[in-house]
Amino acid sequence: MAHGLEVIDWSAAWLAHLRDKGEFAAQQANENTPLHETLNQCLTSPVHFVSQSSLPSGVAYERFIFDTHQCPTRDGLHDFFNALYWDLFPITKTRLNQLQAEQIAQLDSVKQRGAVRDAMTLLDENGALLIAPPELWETLIAMDWQRLFITLRPLWQQARLVPFGHALLEKLVNPRKPITAHVYIAQNAIKNIAFQAINTTATDDFYSNLDVYIATDLSAEKLASKPFAPLPILGVPNWWGANEDPQFYDDEAVFRKRRV
Repeated sequence: MAHGLEVIDWSAAWLAHLRDKGEFAAQQANENTPLHETLNQCLTSPVHFVSQSSLPSGVAYERFIFDTHQCPTRDGLHDFFNALYWDLFPITKTRLNQLQAEQIAQLDSVKQRGAVRDAMTLLDENGALLIAPPELWETLIAMDWQRLFITLRPLWQQARLVPFGHALLEKLVNPRKPITAHVYIAQNAIKNIAFQAINTTATDDFYSNLDVYIATDLSAEKLASKPFAPLPILGVPNWWGANEDPQFYDDEAVFRKRRV
């Protein structure tokens, strides 16, 4: 392995959705081959991965992808995980890129961002997708951590949390209790696939359906409303051994109360 990919622990629960292709791609990487070339060989994606040097000075990264269907890629964990998401969620990633390009055109500036672009970046970098019963959703949004993770702990067997942000996964390479994901609030859009969440092994149909539902749900109007719920991700049952102890959730610096 090369490009820092050797530090990835592919047995981690938060990598289950990327494990098959991700571990294979990481094994194919070597010091003599630029990472983008390895990714093009190992993944199926609507974009072609190219060297970061292909991005012209003064051109927005998102606009370049939209115009050329090429994704500038650096050698390292951050862009490696980004590429894996282009493979697993091609429709959602394409939709986000389309919305980014539209916002750049409306703002008529690469440097101006605005609420919609900020929300898209938050989802793309640090987002997570949750398929869960309504009671878990309500408790998550209320930030009632004791109820969410202790009282309702058995209900997590009917849920599935899917990390979506590539920066989030980069941070989880070195797990720390404070790492917090931003869960995209789309419970109504994905309720039709909730029954699949209890399967121990996700199928290709599960992820392809999730990809379609999230992409369809995305809009500039919704993103402007900041539709996210914070979730300290290592609190998810069966994701981190330390959270088997109920006192794990007593840390108010991590499991913060909702602001009134």
